[in-house]
Amino acid sequence: MSEGCVRVAVRIRPLLPKEVLHDHRVCVRVVPGTGQVMVGEDRLFTFDNAFGPSVSQDEVYGSCVQSLVERLVDGENATVFCYGQTGSGKTYTLGGCLFSGGIIDHAAQDLFLYLAEKRKESDVVDVTVKVSYIEVYREELRDLLQLQTIHKELHIREDERGNTGFFCFCFCCFCLVCYNFFL
Repeated sequence: MSEGCVRVAVRIRPLLPKEVLHDHRVCVRVVPGTGQVMVGEDRLFTFDNAFGPSVSQDEVYGSCVQSLVERLVDGENATVFCYGQTGSGKTYTLGGCLFSGGIIDHAAQDLFLYLAEKRKESDVVDVTVKVSYIEVYREELRDLLQLQTIHKELHIREDERGNTGFFCFCFCCFCLVCYNFFL
């Protein structure tokens, strides 16, 4: 598709063990080399990237997110937004699993690597990294960094510089100095 401001990727997860046990069948497949997925026998949908069930976390990160992290260090804004029904693989793609980190892990590692490179290039690089992790579920916000979160009201506001975004004053926000603190 395009290299515009918004890019859309789709990732097809493999069947879960219980789905295999109940003889469920895959009904969506990636059309190789096209960025398209086929639903059933004849419905094609086109995306900037399409990933099948066997694609690794590294490949998804490298294709969709790594360049955003590089540009983030150069001062651009970036957002990765995962959308899908319950059980579709959002948490796996973002958080990974025991054996393979997800997008968040890869992005955090690269962010601190790129910042270290910037510091070597210049003595005047002063950076603060703030992290928050918010889930929007059924129009309610959940702070995933606080175990006992009371659902908060969603506020979308503009700041003094004209930036529009979510503003919730009760959510956790951690300042990090290196990747090890991220873990």
